[in-house]
Amino acid sequence: MIREDLRNIAIIAHVDHGKTTLVDQLLKQGGVYRENQVVEERVMDSNALERERGITILSKNASVYYNDVKINIVDTPGHADFGGEVERVLKMVNGVMLLVDAAEGPMPQTRFVLQRALDLGHRIIIVINKTDRADARSEEVVDEVLELFLELDASDEQLDSPVIFCSGRTGTASLSPYDDAQDLTALFEAVLNHIPAPDGDENAPLQMLVSSIAYNEYVGRMAVGRIERGKLLQNQDVAVCDFHGAHEPHKGRIVNIYQIQGTGRVSVSEAGMGDIVCFSGIEEITIGDTITAPDTPEPLEFVKIGEPTVEMTFCVNDSPFAGREGKFVTSRQIRDRLYRELLKDVSLRVEDGDTTDSFKVAGRGEMHLSILIETMRREGYEFAVSTPRVLFKQIDGKLHEPVERLYIDVPEEFMGAVMEKMGARKAEMIQMGPAGSRMRLEYIVPARGLFGYRSDFLTDTRGEGILNAIFEGYVPYKGDIVRRLSGSLISYETGEAVTYGLYNAQARGTMFIGPGTPVYEGMVVGVSPKAGDIVVNVCKKKQMTNTRASGSDDALRLVPYKKLSLEEAIEFLAEDELLEVTPKSFRIRKHILNGSLRQKAQNKIQA
Repeated sequence: MIREDLRNIAIIAHVDHGKTTLVDQLLKQGGVYRENQVVEERVMDSNALERERGITILSKNASVYYNDVKINIVDTPGHADFGGEVERVLKMVNGVMLLVDAAEGPMPQTRFVLQRALDLGHRIIIVINKTDRADARSEEVVDEVLELFLELDASDEQLDSPVIFCSGRTGTASLSPYDDAQDLTALFEAVLNHIPAPDGDENAPLQMLVSSIAYNEYVGRMAVGRIERGKLLQNQDVAVCDFHGAHEPHKGRIVNIYQIQGTGRVSVSEAGMGDIVCFSGIEEITIGDTITAPDTPEPLEFVKIGEPTVEMTFCVNDSPFAGREGKFVTSRQIRDRLYRELLKDVSLRVEDGDTTDSFKVAGRGEMHLSILIETMRREGYEFAVSTPRVLFKQIDGKLHEPVERLYIDVPEEFMGAVMEKMGARKAEMIQMGPAGSRMRLEYIVPARGLFGYRSDFLTDTRGEGILNAIFEGYVPYKGDIVRRLSGSLISYETGEAVTYGLYNAQARGTMFIGPGTPVYEGMVVGVSPKAGDIVVNVCKKKQMTNTRASGSDDALRLVPYKKLSLEEAIEFLAEDELLEVTPKSFRIRKHILNGSLRQKAQNKIQA
């Protein structure tokens, strides 16, 4: 049976190539909203963090109707750190819309997501987006995309993909970059004509793969997936199987079934083969499980998600200010929250640490872990995290480390500074060439060499450089890399920072705090441009005297301090430092707070 009234499609692309903006226009022109309805931009980015950062973190489902055909659309993240989200939702669709920026062309994440789609045998629609950009080079980009298809061993059928020229911002699409289109009709027609309709046996026993998990306060855990065969009925008894054999098949019952309608869900009593549905009722269900008829427990193969490459230690906050700002502070609460995150994030890994109050959390990259830290912080959790470290592997008895393929796009005058820094980080240049008025450099660089580089890169290129990296593989260990050339300014005592103390300390480096900030002994209050830590007393007050002198009583002028963001704080951390994370603040501190104990430990290491 073929469901001609249905299409399932995912939108995949590199970050900032316009996926979510295009989905906005598809929803508007697909009749989801009333004509006079006010709709905010990037409606699919419903998460507060997504709206603030302007990125998609979690894949989302929506649906539109065109010529009486229902089109289920899955909007996916573009950052390489959230590649696990893309990998698993590709099992839910029959084809993909590959978006490529008309000026930038194919980027690292374009290659990654396209490779995954081609491996699954999906049909592709190539969409050259942002054709209204002044620097658009649509025809050259089409050639670059086809070259990428050839590099990735696309089949003849996949090479014969239709090309649509589109502007997601204005909501227009055409078959030629020179045509004046009024709407997205050309794109809708390409979906109907090129993306295959779901096919399967609706009368066969039920089989459905769970591709993602949602949570609802009232009904608990909800599973999302596509029905491969058979029908899903309300109050139906089912078996839950796992392809990897992690647990034995067990029975369950479907309580509520929902289908995607526009950007929301509507309750239905049954759903058929090919439908993307969401259901509740089975509490222990997880991503990768297969829902089947009780008498035919046949699990479906689940895509193997790429392994994490970066690890951080999360631990209970034991600083002098512990428990002042957080709601959830105990090791049990932090442990439960981290293990709960595993249920919906398949590319994360959590293990109990070396002590009872620490946990090792591994992810795809710094951003992957920083989003988790920020989410937990907003939920009221208080904890401390260590500096990120890469996960090494022993291959054939030799130590191997993860490397990234790094793409750098910079104006020509900043190339020297970038190449100098890359050389110090054991990077190997693969390619260099012009990209319009700028230069594009391609490197293979150890993942640990990129820690702390992004802020340096923005400084070196005066904010004009673009840097993108994607995991390449494992290579033999490349030797030591000096992570940080600067030292920390450390608070001498516990108290409140005052202007006089800060005025004297700012001569030593850049401060991270202002007057009135509570500090404690061992807390990092600034950065020194020289290697080696310096202890400063920011709580020191001016001694009172009964004499006055002209000039000495003038107002003290403080240099504006640098307030670190979460990512900047994680990049800054040295091996012997922790980042204290609370719902209200970030504080960097030394592992050993007491100055004399810290010095003894340092002497022991050197001895």
